[in-house]
Amino acid sequence: MTLGIFTVMTAELLPVGLLTPAAADLAVSEGTAALMVTVPGLVAALAAPLVTVRAAGADRRALLVALLLLAAAANLVSALAGHLAVVLAARVLLGIAIGGFWALAGGLAPRLVPADAVGRATAVIFGGVSAASVLGVPAGTLLTERAGWRWAFAATGLLALLAAAALRTLLPRLPGRGARTATTTDAGTSTGAGTGAEPCPSPASPAARSGAGTLLALPRRNRRVRAGLLLTLALVTGHFLAYSFVRPLLTDRSGISGSLLGALLLGYGVAGVAGNFLAGSRAARSPGRTLAVIAAALGTVLLAGFLLGGSAIAGAGLLLLWGLAYGGVSVALQSWFMAAAPDDVETATGLNVSVFCLAIALGALLGGLLVDAYSLDTVLLAGAALTLAAFPVAVLSGRNDPS
Repeated sequence: MTLGIFTVMTAELLPVGLLTPAAADLAVSEGTAALMVTVPGLVAALAAPLVTVRAAGADRRALLVALLLLAAAANLVSALAGHLAVVLAARVLLGIAIGGFWALAGGLAPRLVPADAVGRATAVIFGGVSAASVLGVPAGTLLTERAGWRWAFAATGLLALLAAAALRTLLPRLPGRGARTATTTDAGTSTGAGTGAEPCPSPASPAARSGAGTLLALPRRNRRVRAGLLLTLALVTGHFLAYSFVRPLLTDRSGISGSLLGALLLGYGVAGVAGNFLAGSRAARSPGRTLAVIAAALGTVLLAGFLLGGSAIAGAGLLLLWGLAYGGVSVALQSWFMAAAPDDVETATGLNVSVFCLAIALGALLGGLLVDAYSLDTVLLAGAALTLAAFPVAVLSGRNDPS
């Protein structure tokens, strides 16, 4: 599951590390090339809740494999494309794969492990999200430097095929909501898939009854879900306002040479993975406090980048702190939604993924507009303002967190 999430999120964020050479090869500006991030984010935002509703009774393993195969095809088409329009068309298909896979995978931890291990399992699964932005992008950048940006897309497509094969082989069947299997009793309750996991919800359960109406009803009736969606929007939009342009920020603003860029992004990746696991155990106990710390740290780092990031040493140091701060965002947000809607985790996760992907697209879009109209400095300042705005929301909404 972690490899699958890592693959689709790496595919989404891959243009961040190859923006400059891809834009030059496709004869477009860097701001226009950032549509390669915006388009799949917008599509994923629509796909995430729709897939969870429309495929409510389908086997999750089969769906996840199909979505990975779709991601593989989209990346291979992008590798062969000679025009930005073709790349963007392929990225539409990728957006469907991203939204569907993440929304389904995000809530499966309770069905795969015992209750006392759900927090750790969620951190492991969502380590794939963190690793994508902090390891997948650096790896793609290194490959771009050595072989060209098309090979980075091709390699990601092959990784998606590998992930699909691994998931098909190793993951048990996971019937959807209300599906009856050979292990379902006459009383209508499931005994599980033989993996020690939680039983699949029965047709009479709240999860089974969730549908299009629940997608709208859940945030209306649940204040913490509403607050969580606001936190996702602020933190992720603020981050991607700046991170979509991390390559030109480091090379043009901090004066870091292209030969060191991949190594620095790899260091950012290691820091981000550490941030994911540091936040994971704490977020399971206190998601509000954890998100407040993350918001303050992320906003402070981006503001420091605006004020102090004009040198190579400062730019490199702040990049590592940036990775550490952002690494915990995904797992902390997932922990928030699992605590906010424990009876309908899949629907809450679908909404979170939808807003998360929308925020990625919005951040890349707004960043492109700011860069084309003003300068690189503005994306750091705007990103800092948005992420710091999440701090009071996390503090006030998380006051009822357990100690």
